[in-house]
Amino acid sequence: MFLDRYLPQREFASYEAFRREYRVTVPPAFNFATDVVDELAALQPDDRALVWCDDHIGDAVFTFADMARESARTAHFLQACGVRKGDAVMLVLKRRYEFWFCLLALHRLGAVAIPATHLLTTKDFLYRFKAAGVTTIISVAEPAVVEQIEEAEAAHGHPLLKIAVNGTRPGWRQFDEGLQGRPDTFPRLAGSDAITNRDRMLIYFTSGTTGMPKMVSHTYSYPLGHIVTAAYWQGVIPGGVHLTVADTGWAKAVWGKIYGQWLAGSAVMAYDFDKFSPARLLKAMARHGVTTFCAPPTVYRFLIKEPPELLRLPALQRAVVAGEPLNPEVFNRFRDLTGLSLLEGYGQTEMTVAVATFPWLTPRPGSMGMPAPGYDVDIVDEDGRSLEPGCEGQIIIRTGADGAGTPIGMFEGYHRDPALTNSVWRDGIYYTGDVAWRDEDGYYWFVGRADDVIKSSGYRIGPFEVESALLEHPAVLECAVTGVPDPDRGQIIKATVVLTAGHPPSDALAADLQEHVKRVTAPYKYPRLVEFVAELPKTISGKIRRVAIRHGSTAADDDPAE
Repeated sequence: MFLDRYLPQREFASYEAFRREYRVTVPPAFNFATDVVDELAALQPDDRALVWCDDHIGDAVFTFADMARESARTAHFLQACGVRKGDAVMLVLKRRYEFWFCLLALHRLGAVAIPATHLLTTKDFLYRFKAAGVTTIISVAEPAVVEQIEEAEAAHGHPLLKIAVNGTRPGWRQFDEGLQGRPDTFPRLAGSDAITNRDRMLIYFTSGTTGMPKMVSHTYSYPLGHIVTAAYWQGVIPGGVHLTVADTGWAKAVWGKIYGQWLAGSAVMAYDFDKFSPARLLKAMARHGVTTFCAPPTVYRFLIKEPPELLRLPALQRAVVAGEPLNPEVFNRFRDLTGLSLLEGYGQTEMTVAVATFPWLTPRPGSMGMPAPGYDVDIVDEDGRSLEPGCEGQIIIRTGADGAGTPIGMFEGYHRDPALTNSVWRDGIYYTGDVAWRDEDGYYWFVGRADDVIKSSGYRIGPFEVESALLEHPAVLECAVTGVPDPDRGQIIKATVVLTAGHPPSDALAADLQEHVKRVTAPYKYPRLVEFVAELPKTISGKIRRVAIRHGSTAADDDPAE
């Protein structure tokens, strides 16, 4: 099989053998566009690469031959526009199929791709233009998006090359017109333009709990790190169809919509919806025969509320979840409806999957699983000392003082910010900023971001365990637990709750929720404050924005399925 050139051994007798024996062959100058897509186009030209659909014009299927041809034509167009190796090019393409053409074209050129969400404001675009030195932007031609881009460009004072997709705009080049008459192949760059594994390939802006968004930089070997993500966690099937629910502006898209899946022989699906509808998503999955599926917990919470017949997906063989801890109530309900256990995974924009429920492991509801091969994971206290099982601490990755233990696919650092890089990655250790604990069997259990952990009356309380208790109550659709300053206890627990239909908010219901938490978990963990809201604020990736709730905002600013 094609993957054999990168993964000499594909089968492993046990999880321990997987950790010990897994090896990836990294060519000295790997380029995903030429070494994978062009090779697959030559070997398997008619195999499906991308299954695309939306809620308007219908469905489209692109083969590997299509992907090689269209990305080559796009590379010639961008080259003719002046895009060169090292140029920073922002992609604001939602789930349009042109995203795949453009991303591969930038890989061919050695330009740096910067995927971004269409929900950015003028201020957001301006910050990114300045921080990354953006020279070119390729965007959907929707007025609500391009107007923000143009305002940011004017404020920046540096004109950009602007290319419009799926429409026209004065002052912008039109994508489809630009591709007309371009050659169908694009030769590998040579000489001074030759691309190496040390060259920067991708930058993702990722927000922390404080400060401006960080620029996570990945090099050209990054796609090979996602073989584990796709083949051994998501369990993609050669000839199958994998769907990861993610906007292309989020790093989860390259976790689940291109690299590892194509390397492992699976097509990917993109559902370009305008507004998230769990019913329409399930119908699209059934129509296209999705075999493997990945989504954040938020999406699963909505799916299990749909009529049971919609979750009868005969082609679906594996379902995985990441982005936040999975509440046992969701795990159990999804298994009851589909017969499938949800398999959790953990990672960050800075890496590939680092901990996951791999095929040899028995799923434990709420556990992330065990470390991936190549990742030396540990739990440490505030002084950096390794902790015993059952003790909460920060997740770290040991990479070695000389970097020899750095996993394939881990970031090279924060672009243009060595001080920030050194603050989280020093002395051969990367500090994730995430809190977890490990049980006696080696399974890891997520607690929360370091800033999310609540310290009340001497207790350390993770929001996830309280949220899990609340979600067992029939009146609770969604909830977020945060800490509120208190002069006597340091912090007290607050629950911000979205109610299910038929359960109006009331003081009596708030008291009932408090008593419910006392019954199903330790009494000291019950929320002393309960606030009912219509929606929870979420990031573009569907994660609940507890930091926004702590700062007094309960407005939902993003689509939960993004």
